[in-house]
Amino acid sequence: MPSTEPVGSDPAPRPKRRTFTSEYKLRIVAEYDAAPRNEKGAVLRRERLYHSHVKEWRAARDAGALESLVDRRTSPVRAKKSAAEVENEKLRQQVERLQKDLARNKAALEVMGKVPMIAPCLITVAG
Repeated sequence: MPSTEPVGSDPAPRPKRRTFTSEYKLRIVAEYDAAPRNEKGAVLRRERLYHSHVKEWRAARDAGALESLVDRRTSPVRAKKSAAEVENEKLRQQVERLQKDLARNKAALEVMGKVPMIAPCLITVAG
């Protein structure tokens, strides 16, 4: 029996990357720093975080850069190109590639003698 789903469709939705607010990051760093040495791992496991998260967030906090606590890769601040801009960029690249190919082919044809060289004619009008 044929499938009704289009070929190549993925049945599982794409997982979404977790995002953290700057308030959350500051709260977790404070909680981690206040936890006794043998309970720091429990904080990380509970929040499903890595020690590298805390190190990065602490460094940003200590540098006074609260804005850097926002993940610029996934934040809505990052402007995405519209579909038209993406298509225009692809077309520009294709035109550049085709122009290079055309120039290379013309040069090869000239070497082979397939394209006649047309010399400009000088026409004088007697008046």
